[in-house]
Amino acid sequence: MYGKVEQDRSSYQSPSHGQAGEESSCRFEVDCYLHWFFRKLLYTALNLALKLANYHSHTFRCQHAAEDVLSYVQAARDAGMEIFGASDHAALPDNRWPEVRMRFDELDDYIEAVQNAAQAVPQVQVLLGMECEYIPEFHHYYADDLLGTRQFSYLIGAGHYTPYHGEWINSFVELRTATHLRAYAQHLEEMMRTGLFAFIAHPDLFGAVQMSWTEEVAACSRDILAAAVDTGTPLEINGYGLRKVPVSGAEGPRPPYPWRPFWDLAAEYPVQVVCNSDCHHPRDVVAGIRENQELAASLGLALADLSHLQPIAVNAHG
Repeated sequence: MYGKVEQDRSSYQSPSHGQAGEESSCRFEVDCYLHWFFRKLLYTALNLALKLANYHSHTFRCQHAAEDVLSYVQAARDAGMEIFGASDHAALPDNRWPEVRMRFDELDDYIEAVQNAAQAVPQVQVLLGMECEYIPEFHHYYADDLLGTRQFSYLIGAGHYTPYHGEWINSFVELRTATHLRAYAQHLEEMMRTGLFAFIAHPDLFGAVQMSWTEEVAACSRDILAAAVDTGTPLEINGYGLRKVPVSGAEGPRPPYPWRPFWDLAAEYPVQVVCNSDCHHPRDVVAGIRENQELAASLGLALADLSHLQPIAVNAHG
């Protein structure tokens, strides 16, 4: 999988001598700058015109966040947010990884909490979602139960854990080698090809453990970006990493994610992005969103239009 993705690039070689060559080179540089400037200006205008929205949030049920859906939606309203997606870590039928997600028997209570919040705060469009690990044996649970019978608005794909040699490794601390990175990229690609997920959360989370931008990290990133383009799946610029303890990178302290070199590379691909706060407390409901929208605009990355996602029907689960 590594090395299979190389973008076609047209190379330009400026004339090496003569006044005409210097003038041609100068015109080329000006044209490139103007192209970059107007592209940035266009995407800045488009990004700022979109409604303030957050599609990534959590509640006390995941055991590492505070408060319930209503508090988040009220905070969203007070911040002028028009769209809020509740997306706690998915309850799984076998209750695996119980220390970081709700129990399966809490699923109905979670849905009811989202419905009640939507009814109590009509000023905000409230969406019913979940952040999911892709586990093939639960494909039908995601597709038929959550998106089908239970009428979830959307699901987020996430690679907190990576399948590796028959086991699951923690992506935040164990993506240390080239083979680990290859497994992570393959996992995200498999996830995207299911068509189940509205976007992929924090695809650059390996920045939490990789301290230097190496050829192996770049290859992993290119495979993720190519799969996103091929499947039409947006990638998330995640605001939670901005609130985490900085890591000691090779060039000094930095957030574990978003990792700037990943998004610099993303600018070479026609990917679309989603900027979310990934809030674990109501006070952070908008945290990092505008900063990451500015990052996207500065790189000419277009924000994905998720207006097709439908708010929860207030009486659907009453």
